[in-house]
Amino acid sequence: MTPDADVLIGRRLRALRLERDLSLMELASRAGISVSALSQIERGISSLKIKVMWPLAAALNVEPGALLGEGGQTQSDLYCVSSRTRKRLPVHADGIEKWLLSPPGAALTGILVSVVPGGTTAGSYTHTGHEFGYVLSGQLELTIDGVSYQCGPGDSFAFRSTLDHAFSNPGQEPAQIVWVNTTKPGESRDG
Repeated sequence: MTPDADVLIGRRLRALRLERDLSLMELASRAGISVSALSQIERGISSLKIKVMWPLAAALNVEPGALLGEGGQTQSDLYCVSSRTRKRLPVHADGIEKWLLSPPGAALTGILVSVVPGGTTAGSYTHTGHEFGYVLSGQLELTIDGVSYQCGPGDSFAFRSTLDHAFSNPGQEPAQIVWVNTTKPGESRDG
């Protein structure tokens, strides 16, 4: 393997660990290796050895090939998300789909929100954090703290997530919004 391969494998390993919300110490303990050895592999300083690959894969609940990028699929990366591997987020509302745009471990959570005509959140909700959005297409009715705003293509918004908020598509065409949150998807009740 080339040094570049070690760096790519290390990034992939770190991305898989962060996707599972595991610390270096937790993963090292589960795999039966030292924290320093795991850190060196993640930084591409040390090569991933076969005798370590199997316990790491088992601890991450993936096939060993996932650590090497085998299997024809683009694997997770620390910095970029391929449109082919984008993850769909669970939504508790009819007519709304959400796709995760940000890579694991990112400080901000980017989401592509699609809302069919008539689609709406299941009531208003609040959570910790801040939100920003940019309407790519369609119409969006956004209600923040009891005030409704009509947004169209090119319009943007930002607000504290602790304010009651809800949204719907009152238009005749699907709406697409790039939505950025400071709260991770699993940390909030997500409409």
